[in-house]
Amino acid sequence: MFTGLIQALGTIQPRGEDRFQVSCLPDANTALLADLAIGDSVAVDGVCLTVEQILSQGFIATASPETLHRTTLGQRQYASAYLNLEAALRVGSKLGGHFVMGHVDGIGCLESVVSTERAWEMYFTATRSHLSQWQSQIAPYIVPKGSIAVNGVSLTVADCDRQGSWFKVAVIPHTYEQTNLRYLQADSWVNLEADILGKYVEKFLGYGTPDPKTAIAPLDEITPDFLAEHGYF
Repeated sequence: MFTGLIQALGTIQPRGEDRFQVSCLPDANTALLADLAIGDSVAVDGVCLTVEQILSQGFIATASPETLHRTTLGQRQYASAYLNLEAALRVGSKLGGHFVMGHVDGIGCLESVVSTERAWEMYFTATRSHLSQWQSQIAPYIVPKGSIAVNGVSLTVADCDRQGSWFKVAVIPHTYEQTNLRYLQADSWVNLEADILGKYVEKFLGYGTPDPKTAIAPLDEITPDFLAEHGYF
């Protein structure tokens, strides 16, 4: 599990069809490397990878076929030259972003960036080849003021349409300067992970199932008292 607060920038080089060498930039935060161990999880542009071999400035990891299909790791020509890196959250650590699992739902596309006085407003939509995946895996969980991870960066949805087919985030200067969001250009592809809490709520309520009887409780019985009893308050 991660927080979406990026610790360092790095680069990636393929070492075969499914193996990658991830290297921190020379001026990157060395804390990530200093505590790295075999078997650790590291979010690489929002993708949870397992450290298989430690190098002087990075590590080697293998991506599954599902990961290559669903993320920009399998589409390197469309991704940023630099990747966001974050080590897994440790028990007792501060949770400054939101719960990021490192399980990417699909690929999105940066439509435009508008620089304002205090932030960068970034607009994202689905890539054409990943439209159906976006509609089924991402769009239902995109809501105003909700959380979303873009290339592993914890962000708040500032605006979106009712269907969730596009959304806007406002990126503050610190986040913009410390992540690879500043290197993105129009049509850049990004990894997107919707908020895990929304997925569990959907499962809890039984939405999307062919038989409403499979829900834990009928919708008309979902009251504030019911939610409190089950830990939602």
